[in-house]
Amino acid sequence: MESAEIRRRWLSFFEERGHTVVPSASLIADDPTLLLVPAGMVPFKPYFLGEVKPPAPRVTSVQKCVRTPDIEEVGKTTRHGTFFQMCGNFSFGDYFKEGAIKFAWELLTGPQDKGGYGLEPEKLWITVYQDDDEAEQIWRDVIGVPAERIQRLGMGPNFWSMGVPGPCGPCSEINYDRGPEFGEEGGPAVNDERYVEIWNLVFMQYERGAGEGKEDFPILGDLPSKNIDTGLGLERLAMILQGVQNMYETDTLRVVMDKATELTGVRYGDKHDTDVSLRVVADHIRTSTMLIGDGVTPGNEGRGYVLRRIMRRAIRNMRLMGATGPVVKELVDVVVDTMGQQYPELITDRKRIETVALAEEAAFLKALKGGTNILDTAVTETKAKGGTVLPGDKAFLLHDTWGFPIDLTLEMAAEQGLSVDEDGFRRLMKEQRDRAKADAKAKKTGHANLTAYREIADTSGNTEFTGYTSTEGESTVVGLLVDGVSSPAASEGDEVEVVLDRTPFYAEGGGQLADQGRIKLHSGAVIQVRDVQQPVPGVSVHKGVVQVGEVTVGASAYAVIDVRRRRAIARAHSATHLTHQALRDALGPTAAQAGSENSPGRFRFDFGSPNAVPGTVLTDVEQKINEVLARELDVHAEVMSIDEAKKQGAIAEFGEKYGERVRVVTIGDFSKELCGGTHVHNTAQLGLVKLLGESSIGSGVRRVEALVGVDAYNFLAKEHTVVAQLQELVKGRSEELPEKIAAMLGKLKDAEKEIEKFRAEKVLGAAAGLAEGAKDVRGVALVTGTVPDGTSADDLRKLVLDVRGRIPGDRPAVVAVFTTANGRPLTVIATNEAARERGLKAGDLVRTAAKTLGGGGGGKPDVAQGGGQNPDAIGDAVAAVERLVAETA
Repeated sequence: MESAEIRRRWLSFFEERGHTVVPSASLIADDPTLLLVPAGMVPFKPYFLGEVKPPAPRVTSVQKCVRTPDIEEVGKTTRHGTFFQMCGNFSFGDYFKEGAIKFAWELLTGPQDKGGYGLEPEKLWITVYQDDDEAEQIWRDVIGVPAERIQRLGMGPNFWSMGVPGPCGPCSEINYDRGPEFGEEGGPAVNDERYVEIWNLVFMQYERGAGEGKEDFPILGDLPSKNIDTGLGLERLAMILQGVQNMYETDTLRVVMDKATELTGVRYGDKHDTDVSLRVVADHIRTSTMLIGDGVTPGNEGRGYVLRRIMRRAIRNMRLMGATGPVVKELVDVVVDTMGQQYPELITDRKRIETVALAEEAAFLKALKGGTNILDTAVTETKAKGGTVLPGDKAFLLHDTWGFPIDLTLEMAAEQGLSVDEDGFRRLMKEQRDRAKADAKAKKTGHANLTAYREIADTSGNTEFTGYTSTEGESTVVGLLVDGVSSPAASEGDEVEVVLDRTPFYAEGGGQLADQGRIKLHSGAVIQVRDVQQPVPGVSVHKGVVQVGEVTVGASAYAVIDVRRRRAIARAHSATHLTHQALRDALGPTAAQAGSENSPGRFRFDFGSPNAVPGTVLTDVEQKINEVLARELDVHAEVMSIDEAKKQGAIAEFGEKYGERVRVVTIGDFSKELCGGTHVHNTAQLGLVKLLGESSIGSGVRRVEALVGVDAYNFLAKEHTVVAQLQELVKGRSEELPEKIAAMLGKLKDAEKEIEKFRAEKVLGAAAGLAEGAKDVRGVALVTGTVPDGTSADDLRKLVLDVRGRIPGDRPAVVAVFTTANGRPLTVIATNEAARERGLKAGDLVRTAAKTLGGGGGGKPDVAQGGGQNPDAIGDAVAAVERLVAETA
């Protein structure tokens, strides 16, 4: 049975039994504590915590998941992998233990011709929590599983919680006996390799308190509403139903390994090393494809770094197996063809996925050659010193300059018999991050304690947003925090967070900055609002300072936004939509949105593109946008189902989480996007859009920055003033400026060349005089001297070689000439073959001179260059060179 069919049967089975089918959430976790979704229940966490009302009492899904803690083990064993699919059925206060157990048994053992998976009942073993008499009784007496195939296990394997205070409960796991060839008998308590877990049923019936680890926490009591959370590993079930030894031999991974063998010529099963590489490639390419499909792009931070790590590890393993050229496209295409049966959006987005993957491959192949040379040199130096640990600064250089993930450096160093100073590397990484860290994230809640906000939501409900139609209005203070703690009142000068029952203030989201303004209480108190965030869904928190009076919970208030700011932001947001569509029209659907920021009068828009956008294309895009403004298209918003929005062709942003009902913003016949932001009513209100340019912000991601409205006009007005000034200077019309300025620059460049030529001739003219003044030092012709300040290193080198050439070849000769450039001393020293036969090497002589000058240098035995900090020491450096010549000759 193919994986796609396993997935289809799961969803169909539970839908027929009253469950609402929920599509897989994006791999980009909607949780500040997670980079990626690591478990099937993660998207349902807000429902279990009571933060959000569930969409239905019964729900089912097949969730895409990625786990990377053991990434270095992937390939070395057949049990480790990064991407997997978790089939889940969930009950929120509906059925409980008996219902969950009956569903699981029916689906697993039901005949395949009737929609089941057809597993043999006698091969299924059950584990229950050691104190869960109820679960054991259901398995034994209701389902009919023999008592000898039911085992009780402790809290570690059979009790579940989220790791924080909240819901928890016992588990019951269903395990499949793969037979004696996989080890000794005795059930899952004895051998989890033979008795492999396929389905875990979690019975959420208790509330836990604070504590450490999986077992050290108190049980506070029963939950008011009991819930069910189950998870079946699709890949594990596929392994059983397809009769293969491990997950790498299942249909969705084996095809990737087959393509890798076709591209490299190796065969799976021939050698351990190549088997490891094939498994690495299969797992990592599939995971990379799924991550890119969900909008992740390679980078050096966060989830982008996870993607970069696994992509580069896969590419390098292909090289180890003999691949010499680009291979990613063919591998990605296999994944899209296979996984596209389950996730059709992969096929729709094939071109964009390929574009991002190919750009990362090209960047890494370019870096791999240079980085490998750096690593080989560092390894040689370390071994030459008798060391066994590669220094942390070398690992940091490879990461920072050549894009080598630390895992890759660890792997390549280990192949050379070395470990890596990881502590030193991470210290340097931390120092770099600390230097680069901005305070922009300070206002976000991040990992903050959200309890106070949840309590307000539980008591007063969600904040009603009135800002689509109003810029001010009556409201009531339903929550107040001072220094992050709930408070009944706040006084003048206090920094506060205020929650209103209804508000015209837009909370930052979807790339749009928050509104600012004032909240005026009927008592006369005034709060200046600087920012608005939603730390928990649906609750708008107004952050600001009490300017006058005292603020109290329950007080009547009047909220007024800064209308001028709102309108400027709305213009920017509408312009962003127009820019998005114009770029897609020009570059194709691969120019998908990868982020944006809409601020007053300006915006930035990030989009996918493997290459820089030509200036001519950007000009065409800008013209198209402004032509749309002139068409005076109406802008309107409509709320509809997500399915209807997709049917209408509305564009969704990667990484955004959408519910069943979505808001669609339409701009005439030009643009249609899912968007919760505020916009103009007609494109004519934008006035003017000026694109300032585009640049790269990461592999396969470009950024356009632009001005809108008055800000765009002011920019063009300044440009016009500059052009007028240039016209006056060059005495020409505006259209003549490029040609005239280019001509002036050409003349200037020619003059600089003439000056340089004259300077070089003057320096080289001194060669004959220097050669004639050679001093005999123990039979060696020693030439020393200085040339005018500002002589370039290249000219100095030419002079020294010229002087050396004027001395007869059979006479040992050393030429050492000095100059000062930019306030620093510089020297070039050359020796002829006769001098080198007497042990005089230019590199040794330069190091001696440079040390005297307070610097360093080096080079080849015949010619070397050095410098220092102290030009006053040039005389001493000449003397040091002469002494070394006398000692050596």
